[in-house]
Amino acid sequence: MKKNTYFSVEELKRKLERYCVYQDRCHQEVERKFREFSVIPEAKELIFLHLLEHDFLNEERFSKSYARGKFSIKKWGKQRIVRELKFRDISEYNIKIALKEIDEAVYLSTVYSITEKRNALITEENVFKRRKKLTDFLLRKGYEYDLIYRTVKTVIESR
Repeated sequence: MKKNTYFSVEELKRKLERYCVYQDRCHQEVERKFREFSVIPEAKELIFLHLLEHDFLNEERFSKSYARGKFSIKKWGKQRIVRELKFRDISEYNIKIALKEIDEAVYLSTVYSITEKRNALITEENVFKRRKKLTDFLLRKGYEYDLIYRTVKTVIESR
């Protein structure tokens, strides 16, 4: 984008509508777009209101799809998802609703399957070091410590 490009309020509305339709967005991402376009506060408020009224911008929908996507694609745990949603200034209420999107049975089976896959990749023979590597991996993924403890114990003992 060129430095001195100016858009009318209507043009900005259309641009931001397309931006929000392409993928669910949170308020913070739209705010960043406003800064990119150097929008004056009056126009920003007008466009923001338009996006909310016409359901282009919906934080509950964003948080639900974010949680589903990060869990199913990247296999992130609930703690990592919560941390990332908080980073995007999503409310506690919407975070709780988003976490309900993750089926508990699928969550548990995912933890076990990624632990088993990772365990197969680790060449370390020392049980304590192996356990530490698995635990660190699952903590980075954002799983709860008590769940990690049970999972790693089960996977290593079944070896």
